[in-house]
Amino acid sequence: MENITRRRGPGKLKVYKRRQALEQLQELNGIDDPDIKVELIQGLIPIALKEVGVLLQAEVKKLAGEKHKHGKTCVRWGEQGGSIYLGGQKTPISVPRVRDQAAEREVRLENYHKLQEPGQADERIFVQLLNGLSTHKYEESAALAPQVMGLSASSVSKRFRRWSAKYLADLMERNLSGYDFVAIFIDGKAFAQDGLVVALGVTIEGEKVILGIEQMNSENSGAVGQFIDKLIARGFAYKQGLLVILDGSKGIIAAVEKKLNGYAVIQRCRQHKKENVASYLPKFEQKLMKIKMSQVYALERYDEAEAGLENLARELDTRNPSAAASLREGMSDTLTLHRLGLNRILARNFATTNPIESLLSQVGQYTDKVDRWRNGRHVQEWTASALLRIEPRLRRVKGWGALPRLRAALQQVLKLGQENQDIKDSGLVSVGA
Repeated sequence: MENITRRRGPGKLKVYKRRQALEQLQELNGIDDPDIKVELIQGLIPIALKEVGVLLQAEVKKLAGEKHKHGKTCVRWGEQGGSIYLGGQKTPISVPRVRDQAAEREVRLENYHKLQEPGQADERIFVQLLNGLSTHKYEESAALAPQVMGLSASSVSKRFRRWSAKYLADLMERNLSGYDFVAIFIDGKAFAQDGLVVALGVTIEGEKVILGIEQMNSENSGAVGQFIDKLIARGFAYKQGLLVILDGSKGIIAAVEKKLNGYAVIQRCRQHKKENVASYLPKFEQKLMKIKMSQVYALERYDEAEAGLENLARELDTRNPSAAASLREGMSDTLTLHRLGLNRILARNFATTNPIESLLSQVGQYTDKVDRWRNGRHVQEWTASALLRIEPRLRRVKGWGALPRLRAALQQVLKLGQENQDIKDSGLVSVGA
């Protein structure tokens, strides 16, 4: 192509491109499969508009035979206005008609019917809007043919809602019974005056799976508990032992302790803990406190790490009692990986809520473009659409080879042997027992 440009100049290059497209169109005459013809035509815009007429006339000829011949059951019956989809845009055309005289009814042109179906066009519009293209600017950005129609902001918005509703249904109805989960992250994201709680599961093979979303104004235990119930109803398995990573929300913790009673241990986010403790201190002390806490969390043995955090709390007792109380609150839950003997191996991915916060940050790249949230359904559809677009790009967690060891440690800590199964089912054993 570069050689042609130098040799013939831009004007000759345009002629060459047009001739090349026409040659592709001519190849359609040798294709018998109507489905393949329809697919090729939709990809050759706007030149395809002329070929559509040829395709429809060929079907009319097949049904009604040559013109001006008598004795035929099916006959030509004039034309009428119609429209087809080319590259996601609705385009008006003149449609030939055929009538079956014996049955006294019109014969449907199959090729025209197929070209009337948007196919993947709605999905293309959905992806473009999800990535920030305004519905009001969609018609301006099309510019594929001057005759395009049906690209008003309202029509494009309707086509987007169709796909976003499908994504939401796919996420909320996803069957989770085929996954073997060993860990789950739960966190929330705010949208104007409302919010969503999102759950991200990690399988024994280290794969990340988005479990679902739940709309709630606050992370209270009742709402989160109902969310967990819905996950369980969809097949979410947890009775082989589960590590639950949270940011310290009391409502989420209470819901996990109630709904996953005796089958889960909580790992509270260390990053949130460091930020919370440092927030009570003067700015010049905050960085040093975070460094000290990080050094303690890097210790491998549980007793050493626990003693290290307690020493820091004692240092703060007289200087800043509020910071000391913040450090002691839920302190043992920040050391769960130490207690399981896997801190050195799994701390990078399971000691903080970074994996789910990274996911929600990517969601924000889609949802932050929305100027106005109409209602809760609008929020859910956008979030579900963004999550399912992101999910295929999620990487397997690092250190996933140690996840079978994590399961064994969880079962040992939770005493999940067969002899204790009846006790577990009765709900007499608490989380982290």
